[in-house]
Amino acid sequence: MTYYPAAISDDQNTIPLMPSWVAPRRAKTPEDVAFLSGAALSYLHVVLGQGDIPHALLRSRLALRAADACVAFSGRPERAGELRDAVQFLQPGDQPGPAGEVYLQWRRAVERPVSVGALNRALPGMDPEAIATWLDAGQGAPVARAASVLETVLSQISRGDVAALILADAALAQGLGWDHVVPLLASGLKRRDLRKTGEDLRLTCHQAVVASATETVRQAADLARRAARLKAAAPKLRAKGAGEAVDMFLARDAVAPSTLTSLSSDRAARRFCDRLVELGAVRELTGRDTFRLYGI
Repeated sequence: MTYYPAAISDDQNTIPLMPSWVAPRRAKTPEDVAFLSGAALSYLHVVLGQGDIPHALLRSRLALRAADACVAFSGRPERAGELRDAVQFLQPGDQPGPAGEVYLQWRRAVERPVSVGALNRALPGMDPEAIATWLDAGQGAPVARAASVLETVLSQISRGDVAALILADAALAQGLGWDHVVPLLASGLKRRDLRKTGEDLRLTCHQAVVASATETVRQAADLARRAARLKAAAPKLRAKGAGEAVDMFLARDAVAPSTLTSLSSDRAARRFCDRLVELGAVRELTGRDTFRLYGI
């Protein structure tokens, strides 16, 4: 009997979801968990190679999810909606606050290809040589390497959860041959997991990867479908600068009308966003009457 995994699809694309047997609950031994994390990452690698996925947008959404998890680890109350607001409405000279700064760090971490310079941009308070040293701290297979980096940074930096998780995901990306950081670990771990060491931490990282990779495949499939819908609606948009505005929606988690500078005015940008909502191509994300944000 041939097995066909479920898929999120429309007329233009079909991306299979993670097979149901790739699930942490099926693991009985550490070897089982390591096998499942390898299977999950292999499947995710294939999915990420598909051209229909808006990769920058996917990384942006995953960065928000990772930031949400890190802020929760710190005991702060802000969730994804507040993190969006803290960053989207910054004015020159404004400070985003502690929670907003966490989100900015994750956003910067995923925007550029993995390198010491790009990571230093995300973590500007860190010495580039230290970043390079930490990235080399991991040995072995990708998840084991990421776990080693995570443990090393956590042991050397007080309250370094965000930096440790960003660098661990960077090490994971390098181990897998990915050009960009794809945040997986933070959203799959719990606060207490960051106190683990050695084999316990590696096992937990394997489990986190299975859960996060599964959700990432689902989200990639959903975004591919939504991106196709936006592209199909694009020819109906007559505003000058519409193409550049559409490209922004395909790259960012959330868009404020005021950032659509390719359009003629703020009023035109608001009308443009409302038109996309009418066409079912984007969603209004806040539920507010003012200071609205939109995304696919």
